[in-house]
Amino acid sequence: MVRYVLMVLVGAASFGILSSFVKLAYKQGYTTPEVSFIQALLGAIVLWAIVFFTKKESQKPKEIGWLLFTGAAIGITTFLYYLSVKFIPASIAIVLLMQFTWIGILLEWLLYGKKPLKMELIVTAVVIFGTLLASGIDFNQSNSLSIKGVGFVLLASLIYSIYIILNSKTGKEGNWQNRSAWIMTGSALSILILNFKPLVFSTHLDFHLLKWGLFLSVFGTILPPALFAISIPKVGVTTSGLLMTVELPVAVLTAYLVLGENITFVQIIGILIMIVAIIVMNLKKEKPLSEKKQEGPLLKS
Repeated sequence: MVRYVLMVLVGAASFGILSSFVKLAYKQGYTTPEVSFIQALLGAIVLWAIVFFTKKESQKPKEIGWLLFTGAAIGITTFLYYLSVKFIPASIAIVLLMQFTWIGILLEWLLYGKKPLKMELIVTAVVIFGTLLASGIDFNQSNSLSIKGVGFVLLASLIYSIYIILNSKTGKEGNWQNRSAWIMTGSALSILILNFKPLVFSTHLDFHLLKWGLFLSVFGTILPPALFAISIPKVGVTTSGLLMTVELPVAVLTAYLVLGENITFVQIIGILIMIVAIIVMNLKKEKPLSEKKQEGPLLKS
């Protein structure tokens, strides 16, 4: 069991390091469309290669359409998230991206009429409070954070919430290799369509960009899905959700070590508050399932 827990942790930590290294790519002159597209493209190529050398399973056209649409959501999320770190610190971007934890609850309420529980509303308020601390916003200085950067990452958080909902509603036919390959194909296509002109006329499509793309695709689109596909069924969805909160501190620590971004004590407290709130939210989601399991034998007797 320990190795499966480590797999979840490594997968989540892999996501956490991405934004800092994207900022390093920017310093070498590469743009958001170039970095996000090459990551998705190489990820799709590697995943299709894995599909080719493993057991092939056919998928229904309707299922493929949903997978491509789901991939488009994650592709746009990635593009907007990477775009945001051009304007705001990477450590702040990840904090704001984590707002998907409560945005998803709101969307399920609006789209499916699933009214949030009282505890979920309380946890949401705590997450927002933690976010205000973790973002390091100085309310005495109106220009402390780029409004454009904040807007991009909050939009990314919204679309990521949509991605999670789509992923949960999409059928589960086919193995993880096929599903991941189709999703990443949709991701690459969406980024290409959004940035067709700058990509077609790009003068930076060189070997160094391929190296960045390979690095980002391994840690962003290849390794995590593979690790999660193997480990989550063993560890369980709820426990995995708790373990995945490691992405937040890893992202902040990486920004500090790699980019030299300043992290204050107040921000650390805010991050800890957010992590605790997210853990409570995951535990609360699991509670009704546990209660049902306990009720089962009583109904049979």
